Amino acid sequence: MRDVYDDADAVTGWGGSARAAGALLLFSAAATAAMVVTRLAADADKPTLTETLAAVADGREMYAASAAMRILAGLALAAAAWFLTRTWIIRSRLGTPVVPYLLAASGIVTVAAGAAAIYIASETGAGGAPVTAARALEAAEEVRWITGKVGFVLAGAALIVAARYQWKAGHMLRRMAPASLALGVAMQLIWVDSATLLHPVVGTGFFLWLGAVGTMLATGRVERYFAATFGRPSGT
Repeated sequence: MRDVYDDADAVTGWGGSARAAGALLLFSAAATAAMVVTRLAADADKPTLTETLAAVADGREMYAASAAMRILAGLALAAAAWFLTRTWIIRSRLGTPVVPYLLAASGIVTVAAGAAAIYIASETGAGGAPVTAARALEAAEEVRWITGKVGFVLAGAALIVAARYQWKAGHMLRRMAPASLALGVAMQLIWVDSATLLHPVVGTGFFLWLGAVGTMLATGRVERYFAATFGRPSGT
């Protein structure tokens, strides 16, 4: 039946959209890892705006590279979400569109965080002296800080919702479901200052989750699990 899967899958074969989504999730994970490495190299997370701008000026290349990787990670995540909405799993309501919508929102907000960081890098002069008004840079830093956290929270919410459908699908996805739920809940703690030491662990967990789910989607395993539990979609 044509309503079970989308036109893209009709052209590329069963699983074309899911495999594209998986590849994009893997790319997003790789870009996220590069973003973290370059951001640590820039060492620009300082307690005050003045110190932050000085650090950005000293490590502008690494800071700008980190921002660019953040933008690429967000774009890839949003694109992966679009492909997920086109899979037969979502179109046949075996999964929920809420998960890709949350991932898309997370990706878009992440792009905004990267764009704010690009602005900060481009408008900070030598020695941290602002080229533009300090108030504009302060606003950009506030946008970067907030959107970075919102993007992480939205991605965590996607994991919480996904856990239910992973459990229903069974097989390896069922074994992943508790970890998805726990990680998604832990990602909501990004706002809690007292959980600062936990944030790198949670961030690493999300990177691993993207890698695991991306690999299973790209290799067709997610579809095989759903097909084994609910039946292969008709017309394929």
